[in-house]
Formats: sequence, C-alpha cells, structure tokens
Amino acid sequence: MRTAYKVRVYPTPGQAAVLNRTFGCVRLVWNKTLAWRLHRYRADGAKTSYAQSDRYLTELKRDPEFGFLFEVSCVPLQQTLRHQYAAFVNFFAGRARYPRFKSRHGKQSATYTRSAFRWKDGRLFLAKMDAPVAFVWSWPEADPATLNPTTVTVSRDPDGRWHASLAVDTGDEAAVETAGEGGQVPATGSAVGVDLGVKDFAVLSTGERIANARLLDRKAKNLARYQRRMARKQRGSSNRIKARAKVARAHTKVRDARADFLHKTSARLVREHHLIVIEDLAVPNMVRNRNLARVISDCGWGEFRRQLQYKSAKHGRHLIVIDRWYPSSKTCSACGHLLAELSLDTRTWPCPSCGTRHDRDINAAKNILAAGQAVSACGADVRHSGPSRVRSAVKQETSLARVGIPLL
Repeated sequence: MRTAYKVRVYPTPGQAAVLNRTFGCVRLVWNKTLAWRLHRYRADGAKTSYAQSDRYLTELKRDPEFGFLFEVSCVPLQQTLRHQYAAFVNFFAGRARYPRFKSRHGKQSATYTRSAFRWKDGRLFLAKMDAPVAFVWSWPEADPATLNPTTVTVSRDPDGRWHASLAVDTGDEAAVETAGEGGQVPATGSAVGVDLGVKDFAVLSTGERIANARLLDRKAKNLARYQRRMARKQRGSSNRIKARAKVARAHTKVRDARADFLHKTSARLVREHHLIVIEDLAVPNMVRNRNLARVISDCGWGEFRRQLQYKSAKHGRHLIVIDRWYPSSKTCSACGHLLAELSLDTRTWPCPSCGTRHDRDINAAKNILAAGQAVSACGADVRHSGPSRVRSAVKQETSLARVGIPLL
C-alpha cells in the first residue's frame, strides 16, 4: 500500500531560486514535448511513445538555445515525460481529458525519484542543493526518520505556499491516518446509505442531515472584489502580480475549508459505520448545467467519494457504489412501489400503495442502503428492467456495483 505525506516546506531564498528554475524547465519540457506530439500527429498521423519523447528531450538539450536545461536536475525532466505519457494513456482510455499546456501562473511542481534526493534522519536533501530543505511534520505518531520515501514531489501554489508530497510504500494496511481523522477506528457493524445533494450536502438513511457549508458563496463577494482589482491593474506590472496573489489566497482559503469539511465528514462516516453505500454520480455531466455548475462544484462530491474510497480500504470498511440510474427517490422504501414520475420540486410524497409519507432525500438514502445491502449479501447479478443483464456485483470500489430497478 502506498501512503503520501504532504508537508509544508519553507525553502531558503537560494533553494527557492533553484526550485523556481526547475519549475520553469519542467514547464518548458512539458509544453515543448506536447507541441511536438501535436505537430507529429497532425502532420503524419503518428503517435508518440515514451522512448521517442525521451530522444526528443535529448535533442532539445543539445540545442544551444536550451542549454540552461543542464543547470537543473535531469530527473524532474524525465518524470515530466513519464507524466505526459501517462496522461495520454488515460486520455485514450477515457479516464481523463486531453493534456493541456502548462502556465506559469498556475500551480508549479517537480517530481524527484530516489536518484535525485536523499532522505537522511528525517531530513530532505534535493538535487543541486547542499543544505536540507526545511519542512514541518504534522504527524506526531509517525517518526519521519524511519520512513523511506520513493518519490518526492515539490510544489508551489499560486498563493506562494510551498509543499512536498512524500510517497512511501507501506506493507501494512493500517497506515498513519491523514490529518483530521485522528485516533483508531473502532469496530462497528452498522451500515448507512448516503444521498448527496445541494441543499443538504448529505442525507443519511438514519435521518441525519449534513448541512452544505456553501464555502464558495461565503467568499463570493471578496473574490469578486479581488478579481475586479486585478482586472484594473496593468498587465505585467508588479501590482497585478500582487493582486493575482490576493485572488489566489482567497481561493486557497475556500479550498482548504472545503477539504477540512470533507475530511471530517468522510472520517466520521468511516469511523461510525462498517458499510457505506453511495450513488455513482456523473459529476462531469452535472456541472454542464450552467445554473448549478458552481454550486455542484462547491460541494466536492468527487473528492468526497475519493476520500471515502481510500479511507474505507485503509480501515477495513466496505464502500459500495450503486448504479446512478437506480430510482432511489421514486421507490417506496416501505413497500417497494415505484412511481412513474417524480418532479424535482416535490420534496415529500405519499406512497399510493401503502400510504407511507416519505421525505424525498431520506427515502432515497434508505433505498440506497437497501440496494447496497442486497448487493453485499448476494454478490450476484440482479436483473433490472432493461433487456440485458448488468455486470456482476462486487463489494469493492474498484468495480461499480450495479443494482436492479424495482418493478411497478
């Protein structure tokens, strides 16, 4: 199992100059190689392998115009080619969008492998640096001197903060918990269904409602004011750089607050429940609605699911993701009656079969839990109303569990 520790880094001015130079070379290699790939494909229709991009980097270094590439470590440049090749593999597999060119105004990063850094007694020595890089360790239960990182990724956010992500291969599943989880997870046999929404971030099958923090709406006025100030500044001026940093810091506060909320919520669910069932939401398709795009993006459903996934696997919990087309809101959780139609503005409805009055969200959470428990119990194919059978249901997150639709 691989665990990553992200720490705050405080480089000296000399170290910051070396890292900034490395970031610039990494960005140059990425953009030059990406442009070269596009040119080859458009001109000859040829695809580019990693070995071909590696040879292109060698030719690029031999060009006197780009002789400054020898001033930085070659390892981050090679890792950039690997990352770009993996990005194209994910794109052709349908797992990611097409790789884009990197900008100097966005987040900058460089990845070092074992040959480009030394980890000695809990201190980090990067290539082209004589002194160790100062950082703050935030896990008192883990001794940094005993770790053996495989890769180190140093990054600089647009607001000026520096971070380092240490990837460590651990043999045991009970790795050190991330910040905000705290404490050992007790054994429990309870199960919960989670219905994600906009008005309430999540409604549980127990009837509990987790309010939506709406963090972006709270800072919307400040963000708009900072962006107006930046727009008034002359392009390329120092005042515009300062104004851009204020905009970045405002976005950072929203992002950190959202991450804290998602970590605490997901950690509590994993700590209190052994089985967690959620829906497979198509978030990229949902944000195409221009009226709800900002609200849905502010919720962070994709990140919440990712956190539930790795925390459940880490602590021995089970996460089941049911089919997004399962009619959880239109199905009566008491008798199983399926409504023909149910508009979005209908928040409560009586069951015409048994007379039970349902809250839309709580009823959906109960149906989600029941569907997940059925899949967990039988572990087999369940027929739905379509002409063909769906894939086999499994317990793990790596393969989505498909649940049948109740009959009318």
